[in-house]
Amino acid sequence: MPMIAQRAPALGDPDTATGGLAALRAGQPDAIALCYEAHASGLLALAYRLTGSRDDAEDIVHDVFVGLPQALRNYEESGQFGAWLKRITARTALMQQRRARNRRETPTDVNLIPSVGDADDDAQRTSVRTRVADALNRLSPPLRAVFVLKMVEGRTHAEIATLLGISTGTSEVRLSRAVAQLRSLLGDRT
Repeated sequence: MPMIAQRAPALGDPDTATGGLAALRAGQPDAIALCYEAHASGLLALAYRLTGSRDDAEDIVHDVFVGLPQALRNYEESGQFGAWLKRITARTALMQQRRARNRRETPTDVNLIPSVGDADDDAQRTSVRTRVADALNRLSPPLRAVFVLKMVEGRTHAEIATLLGISTGTSEVRLSRAVAQLRSLLGDRT
């Protein structure tokens, strides 16, 4: 009978290894480092899209990994670990935005806004992108999060619901409200 080679579970791969989860829950630095290597870039991209600030995104991802052993106490090991981490990251970003809104405005980086195809010159494109960024900054964090995840990240409402811990219907309503507010802020009556 031939022996089938099995992949040895990696310490930082909790999707397939309960030993990896146990090590993460225990706060073992090697386990956290492996998990960071596997997931940090995706979490950083998500946090950056939600906040519009590289510094804030890095702080959020740092906070997620510092609090990971504590957060894992609530992890039920159902679904994918990476999706759960994105949900924690999105919630951490929203909480950070709420705190920042009480202290100061959290500006959207104009470079996050896609280029406008029908603008004739760079000055006009920059002007439109600045107006859109300003309008995005005026949305509440929950509306902005859904708008960014749906319209910029290309996520489905089911994915957004999972990431943010809301229902699919709530995601759809928030997107509708975000679009209506953006249209109003930008003067679009269509």
